[in-house]
Amino acid sequence: MRTAAIALVFALLAAPAIAEPAAAPDQPLSSPTQEARAQRLFQDIRCVVCQHESIADSPAGIAADMRRLVREEIASGATDESIREDLVRRWGDYILFKPPVKAATWLLWFGPLALVLLVGGVFIARSRRQRPDAAPLSPDEERRLNDLLRGGEVRPDPDATSSHD
Repeated sequence: MRTAAIALVFALLAAPAIAEPAAAPDQPLSSPTQEARAQRLFQDIRCVVCQHESIADSPAGIAADMRRLVREEIASGATDESIREDLVRRWGDYILFKPPVKAATWLLWFGPLALVLLVGGVFIARSRRQRPDAAPLSPDEERRLNDLLRGGEVRPDPDATSSHD
């Protein structure tokens, strides 16, 4: 029973590694100019699995498929722009590391700036807000305070200063 449980744990740990087969090695284009174009495009396209890596750096199988697709499109004579448009059509603007500035991506482009400006405005508004001054003590309150201090019930703070000193 114990051996079966250990074997099951190892099988479950190995399952994610088995789930996706290794990507086939990349076949570079025969023309060095076309391959250089492909490499530049690879740097601009985000891996949909890794999300923080370009397809040039990603070991994911889908990144290999996307690299193969880009190479096929370049070999068939497609322009860089048409390849980008095709990828955006399939996966949306997110697929590009530098998505175009349009109404759908305004939040992505200008959201951080708007947030910084909003927080800065709040800080400025709070710093300019008038704080109410403490009302001065009435003569009766002054007398009661002096009586308390002289009576020894309340010790004066040696670090505190008063405008009456």
